[in-house]
Amino acid sequence: MSSQTILVTGAAGFIGFHLCERLLKQGHRVVGLDNINDYYNVELKYGRLKELGIHRSDAEHFDSIISSDIYGDQFQFIRLNLEDRKALPILFKTYQFESVCNLAAQAGVRYSIENPEAYIDSNVSGFLNILECCRHHKVPRLVYASSSSVYGNSEAVPFEETAVVDQPISLYAATKKSNELMAHTYSHLYNIETIGLRFFTVYGPWGRPDMALFLFTEAILNNQPIKVFNEGNLSRDFTYIDDIIEGVENTLLKTFKEKELYKLYNIGNSQPVQLLDFIEAIEKSTGKTTERIMMPMQAGDVNQTWANVEHLKTDYDYQPSTPLETGVEAFVDWYKTYYNK
Repeated sequence: MSSQTILVTGAAGFIGFHLCERLLKQGHRVVGLDNINDYYNVELKYGRLKELGIHRSDAEHFDSIISSDIYGDQFQFIRLNLEDRKALPILFKTYQFESVCNLAAQAGVRYSIENPEAYIDSNVSGFLNILECCRHHKVPRLVYASSSSVYGNSEAVPFEETAVVDQPISLYAATKKSNELMAHTYSHLYNIETIGLRFFTVYGPWGRPDMALFLFTEAILNNQPIKVFNEGNLSRDFTYIDDIIEGVENTLLKTFKEKELYKLYNIGNSQPVQLLDFIEAIEKSTGKTTERIMMPMQAGDVNQTWANVEHLKTDYDYQPSTPLETGVEAFVDWYKTYYNK
């Protein structure tokens, strides 16, 4: 597989950081883009960038191309908003990317209820800007992040890509469905190959601090109670980051077995876990137990997620293989080291 020049947006984010690492180790030239917003603690975002050889003092400035202290010009970073209609086209013209992975988005289901404008700016206007740049600069392949949230509270499990998903229960989910529709339009009108990945709950080292694994681990290690929503009657298709990255890498770089411009895939573990079992796995890894405060369901949340990933397995050799206990232990080990616990 020959090396490519690849744009990864959301490079300071959880999945984006790990993808950049993987692509760099495979010998590709990577340009990372992120606006480093303060949806969660920016220290973690700068910490990820530091692992890629990008220092905070340089990354704090917008619109400047920074080369890595570790990878040199093989990895360069720019702080930029996706919706910047002047700077983003210049970036595409400068590098002539051979593929683009758009992971940048305003994340979070509950936050979308409080700050809807942020989701339209980044997830809709920003994604349109990406599509326009791919169109005008002849990018052969765009892989982009959708979400399992598009399935809403569907009771038909496991979730199938062919299911009708026109009843989102959060604005976040609505913006992700919008991305899929926009990508379809650009594939149809301009012959751009687009691959949408419906991510199911991703976890692992360097994970987001607003996610359950981070919150529970933090509370347990600090001898604090944890909030368990919907009385614990929730299940999630928890998927370890290394398995996710392998799937993303394959969709970016491998040739599809049939000629088809527009594609949508579930990317998960296909083995849903009950929330209370998930908590027990964390307690086992930390060697501690904690008080559980049972709470009602949160607005915009869903009861269960469960991915059918057979299409991604068939088309791109996706093979998730990390057991929950192994993945949770890896996260807990990272958390203890990073926070000196």
